[in-house]
Amino acid sequence: MEHVRQVTSHSQVLWRLFGLSAIGIVFFFVPISIDGNTTIPLDHLVSWIKSTFGNLINLYVLLIILAGAIMPLWTGQWRQSGGQKLFTLLKCIGAVSAFMALTKIGPAFLHEPDILPFLFNKLVVSVGVIVPVGAIFLSFLVSYGLLELIGILLQPIMRPIWRTPGRSAIDAVASFVGSYSLGLLITDKVYKNGQYSVKEATIIATGFSTVSATFMIIVARTLDLMSHWNLYFWSALIITFIVTAITVRLPPIKGLSDNVLAPEPQAIKGQRWGLAYQTGLSQAAQAGRVSHNLLATVKDGLLMTMTILPAIMSVGLLGLLAAKYTPVFEWLGWIFYPITALWGLDNGHQLAQAASAGLAEMFLPALLLSEADFVLRFSAAITCVSSVLFFSASIPCILATSIPISVFRLVVIWALRTALSLMLSIPLALLIAG
Repeated sequence: MEHVRQVTSHSQVLWRLFGLSAIGIVFFFVPISIDGNTTIPLDHLVSWIKSTFGNLINLYVLLIILAGAIMPLWTGQWRQSGGQKLFTLLKCIGAVSAFMALTKIGPAFLHEPDILPFLFNKLVVSVGVIVPVGAIFLSFLVSYGLLELIGILLQPIMRPIWRTPGRSAIDAVASFVGSYSLGLLITDKVYKNGQYSVKEATIIATGFSTVSATFMIIVARTLDLMSHWNLYFWSALIITFIVTAITVRLPPIKGLSDNVLAPEPQAIKGQRWGLAYQTGLSQAAQAGRVSHNLLATVKDGLLMTMTILPAIMSVGLLGLLAAKYTPVFEWLGWIFYPITALWGLDNGHQLAQAASAGLAEMFLPALLLSEADFVLRFSAAITCVSSVLFFSASIPCILATSIPISVFRLVVIWALRTALSLMLSIPLALLIAG
């Protein structure tokens, strides 16, 4: 087929590896100033789309949510397990909630500014635009050899630090520049091929497969941190990986099976750079047509949006209602309050409660602390990413893979990651705030 033919011109291959990859790097990591607003090009593009198309964007988001709720009913996926039935019900609740938000019908308490209007207008609409649009530029990052080149260069540090083979570097980077669903897709495939042990697959799924850079933009926008975008992004990435390096040495991950059917061969000493370069070139050569890759990633982005938005709308709503009208997160937050108190934060209990809400939906800490001071906002922005696990999306995705890990163990890992993330992010935020 034409779209899979290899590129044979060396100059074309070099352009793909360095030129096309650079487009992705620029759109995600190089801030530019337009009309006095300094942010990355992708954020500028999303803002322009939202301001230009206005109410049409709201209608598009509602249709996406309705499609996401109908899909498991249409395909019969809801019949597969009790978990699928539950999440299908939540998606249907999300569709009803979105309809209520757009039409302003329903109980008055749901239409208070910090409930449905905030959830729909500030979060769901942004996600509905940024995920499919971001998927276009993610194609330039993940399709033309950059991931493979980076993965081989990072082989020497993966095993000593994170107890995973070098190939897992690709999964880790794919999650940050793509999405946790992309990272989990890679992890599940490699695990089923016998190339990861249960422990290695669990480490990768619970330690690297966090939300993507596109979703981090939404977190940063909500918490008014886009002026610190690069500082925030790299801080979140580094702290996420530090927390993972610690949790792999603690129960419950420590005791998992480390047997692997097809272990990774060791790279020949002194040839790593050459191998990384050649592997990157090889991937660039066989990546297929740019137009085909763009269409494929946009399709994946739309499907991901259909999966995420109804769950965010329902679980996010339930979480906001629980946070506002019940003490559930206040109780759960006591687990983390000693950490915030250790650093002497004036409103440490707010951060502890918000961090605990991240178990329901990773975005809830950002919603709950959108008006807080810088230290709380920056700490929450990092913690909600570094915690990795949440019930509205990532935990169901992990349970859908072949990796044998229970919900209880996932919750324990979440608690450990959240505590460690707070321990690292709070002093960093205090240092930045001066």
